[in-house]
Amino acid sequence: MEFGLNTIGATYDDYLAAARWAESKGMAAFAIPDHYIYGTDEGSLDRPAHDAFAIMAGLARETDSIELIILVSPITFRHPAVLVKNTATIQEMAGGRFKLGVGTGWLEIEHERFGIEFPDLKERFSRTEESLGYLRAAFAEPPEDFSGEFYQFKAFDLFPRPELKLVVGGTGAVKTPRLAGTYANELNAYPAAPDEYAAKVERARTAAAAAGRDPNALLISSSGQMVAADTEQEYRDKISELAREREVDPERYEEEAAKRNAPRGTWDQIRTILAGMQAVGLSRFYFQGEFDPGDVELKLSQLT
Repeated sequence: MEFGLNTIGATYDDYLAAARWAESKGMAAFAIPDHYIYGTDEGSLDRPAHDAFAIMAGLARETDSIELIILVSPITFRHPAVLVKNTATIQEMAGGRFKLGVGTGWLEIEHERFGIEFPDLKERFSRTEESLGYLRAAFAEPPEDFSGEFYQFKAFDLFPRPELKLVVGGTGAVKTPRLAGTYANELNAYPAAPDEYAAKVERARTAAAAAGRDPNALLISSSGQMVAADTEQEYRDKISELAREREVDPERYEEEAAKRNAPRGTWDQIRTILAGMQAVGLSRFYFQGEFDPGDVELKLSQLT
């Protein structure tokens, strides 16, 4: 299994340092989310938040080999024409190392604060699928017309037009895997029990085959916070500390993590969880959270 790093920074230099570190360690990918606010409540409004595409454009020129990924961009933020131009430009700057993640968006507070329309989930899924179709049509060889309820593209010989690489990610069990299989190069599905994860992978691959694509070419990935310790007691202490920080009961915290099958526990327990997901298709895991090089290096040394 290969590993990626999915993190945020307070400044561009933070992102650059993390990306270069990940590249130096031979990690497969460096990913960042696309949010205008980092946090779910009013207390998070003063936390720095940058434009993900601008960050990626900088990293495209200041890294050499690592894959660069936006994981993921809410379709609510930008018209797909803007996604086309941003993606084509950064992909050209990165020499083919850029991959765009597309999703429905979920963080309502950033839409409220910036005055961005936030349709219901059904419409957001419809817009997401149309955006994926629009992107594929614009980057086709040759480009093709696209006409949907929300977006239209009239084909012309679009330049620049480098290779389009897409990720579809989220927690959805049905629509998300179907969209990934139909349009994307990668399905990023959060951890779940092996049978649940297997069902998502199967839906994605079935959709790929139905779309005339190679189902085995679809990269299956996951991401999340990984709480690891050398002993069970050390793990329990870490869980208690995290629960206090979030002002929740430690047992409830562990219960929710168990429900998601989040990689957690002793190193052997984490290896077992990842192996179960790997057995049904997982081939990449992104370490998600604030960047701590010592912590990430320890995880790499234990898991690779």
